[in-house]
Amino acid sequence: MAVAFDEMNGVDGQVRPAYAQLSSWLSEIRPDVLDFRRREAEVLFRRIGITFAVYGEADATERLIPFDVIPRILSGNEWRTLRLGLEQRVKAINAYIKDVYGKRECLRAGVVPEDLVFQNPVFRPEMNGQKVPHDIYVHIAGIDIVRVDADTFYVLEDNARTPSGVSYMLENREIMLRLFPELFSRHRVAPVDNYPDELLATLQSVAPIGAAADPTVVLLTPGIYNSAYYEHSFLADKLGVELVEGRDLFVKGEVVFMRTTQGPKRVDVIYRRIDDDFLDPLAFRPDSALGVPGLMAAYQAGNVTLANAVGTGVADDKAVYSYMPDIVKFFLGEEPILKNVPTWRCREEEHLSYVLDNIEQLVVKEVHGSGGYGMLIGPSADKASIAAFRSKLKAHPKNFIAQPTLALSTCPTCVESGVAPRHVDLRPFVLTGRDKIRIVPGGLTRVAMKAGSLVVNSSQGGGTKDTWVLDG
Repeated sequence: MAVAFDEMNGVDGQVRPAYAQLSSWLSEIRPDVLDFRRREAEVLFRRIGITFAVYGEADATERLIPFDVIPRILSGNEWRTLRLGLEQRVKAINAYIKDVYGKRECLRAGVVPEDLVFQNPVFRPEMNGQKVPHDIYVHIAGIDIVRVDADTFYVLEDNARTPSGVSYMLENREIMLRLFPELFSRHRVAPVDNYPDELLATLQSVAPIGAAADPTVVLLTPGIYNSAYYEHSFLADKLGVELVEGRDLFVKGEVVFMRTTQGPKRVDVIYRRIDDDFLDPLAFRPDSALGVPGLMAAYQAGNVTLANAVGTGVADDKAVYSYMPDIVKFFLGEEPILKNVPTWRCREEEHLSYVLDNIEQLVVKEVHGSGGYGMLIGPSADKASIAAFRSKLKAHPKNFIAQPTLALSTCPTCVESGVAPRHVDLRPFVLTGRDKIRIVPGGLTRVAMKAGSLVVNSSQGGGTKDTWVLDG
């Protein structure tokens, strides 16, 4: 595997301009002071109660995501390129979903194979021909970005259903401001604390045409046992909207109401953090106790906006991902600003035989996998794992894609032995409203805390960092 690009020291060991102040600060601060602040940050996170649960583990207790106190820094120019590329990509994703449930021009033109859409388990026939308010399907997108050199950013994954992690972006900044005011004073860092205002403005802008001038927005959570419940309650609080569960809502005459102490109140926009399957027991899983009976009827009647829309999963599985450059060109008539990672589709015979021959060098992923599960990192896998994946590939090739093992860039990270480079990725959050696309500068940087590890997912032991975009 190629040597990873060091975001602070570049390829030649010369400190890159965006990191000049941080580098000199790191050379001045005593290791024991840095370690003390690291432990202080942990105490603060525990006190705030930012935890998440890992399903399927014997000790599935609430766990603290490791937080790294050394920020990741992007220059204003780097961010401008990213922002333009993110806006372009999310516009294309929205156009693609609208087309898939509408005229299907991209399928007729052969841009995306039909079976990839119609046999996709997250394709929702209920959405065929369904108008959604203002033609926006993905109001909140989390686009995962990796970097391989000074100029090249790749999109690793599009999260178009219910992307999470924004609470960490906001809390990370809060804690950094508290613990390192002297480091902030050396930089002009673009703020992220306006994200809740931007999100609320986005959600209000997409209320149905007939909604009141001041539309009622709620955040729908599966409840306290969900791994991201902390984020749901945090965001509802920051937005100043009600946090509701399915039992708090009901549908009457194809209109959604919320139960309140003053009686029923009409709901216009639901920011839902519940998967499609569980939204409405009358339309999807009849055994769902999390959803709202009749919600789909109200949605289909155009009386409520769901953010994100139902059926957006057709745009974010890993097989559809491989067609995104063509989707961008087809719908926008533009070359993609952000590159895709080269991808082999195991559903295609030639690709499958290449993957089977080179599996030791590749990353193999399940098309519908998430959270770092269901994947093989060839260079670091043992013989038994490789053999098991070979068998899976031969039995169900359509379920897998493969990619080269990218040398993800590294950032200086505070670990027990001192400061050392660790691999990172970035999840910016893209908000699409009726009026405009909003992106707060930065996003959630995830960091692989183990030396040499490329897996940044929190469910696999990864941590997070504050992401600084320099103004100017």
